[in-house]
Amino acid sequence: MATLPTGPASSFAATKGVLLSVVWIGLCCIAKINAGGDLGRVIGTGNNEREFDYFKLSLIWPGTSCAATRHCCSSNACCRRSDAPTGFTIHGLWPDYSDGTWPACCSGKKFDVKEISSLLSTMNKYWPSLSCDSNISNCYGGTGLFWEHEWEKHGTCSSPVVRDEYDYFVKTLDLYFKYNVTEVLNKAGYVASNSEKYPLGGIISAIQNAFYVTPELQCSGDSIDELRLCFSKDLKLTNCEAESSTKSVLINSETSCPKYVRLPEVVSSSKFNVLHVTGSGNYGHDAS
Repeated sequence: MATLPTGPASSFAATKGVLLSVVWIGLCCIAKINAGGDLGRVIGTGNNEREFDYFKLSLIWPGTSCAATRHCCSSNACCRRSDAPTGFTIHGLWPDYSDGTWPACCSGKKFDVKEISSLLSTMNKYWPSLSCDSNISNCYGGTGLFWEHEWEKHGTCSSPVVRDEYDYFVKTLDLYFKYNVTEVLNKAGYVASNSEKYPLGGIISAIQNAFYVTPELQCSGDSIDELRLCFSKDLKLTNCEAESSTKSVLINSETSCPKYVRLPEVVSSSKFNVLHVTGSGNYGHDAS
């Protein structure tokens, strides 16, 4: 049976302090491993962001994004020729605050593509990269993969609604398919075209009539670049009310977009220069 030190009180106090320190460090390490797996895979442990208020599902119009493509690489879906995306694709599911700010790069495990191996076929089609991997910033001041970027910057801040990396991508895909924006707009007569211009108000109304909420739109020139739907933390549709009201969202959309907008078709990849860039999967868009 172990015995306590029998030396001076000061020596005993010092020994007790060391033992308590060792126990405390051990408990902290166990807690970190349980919360985030391998200690070397935990990111942003010093980021004590408060819990977010709502989600924003951001969708990309590929014809607009691909118009900025100047080079092709294995990760760029704009270069798939006849298999290039023709409808809205996913940018990401973003936790936001009601004051218009958002958390980023929170605590969590680093991206591991093996965690979503069963989703890769679906994600390559509906959540593809629209640029080359080398253009995409990560949470460490470097560059990485598109899905890696979305998980580490946004997914890690989505707790407690999102449990882990796999859950983040599954929940996002579920929302994308459940609220099919491309299908809604096509039924209303808003289809990809390099010649037609459509009333911004008509596009907003089509979404309102289908989902009973007001979307947020961003344009690049006169072309729709992104369309966003907002969700409460129980993943129910809600108006995108970053500041105060639906009216403010309409004003934001009208400020970014002209009264008549385009939904351009994807430009043929034959017009791009080809870069021989290696990589697995299709992952990137921009720094959001």
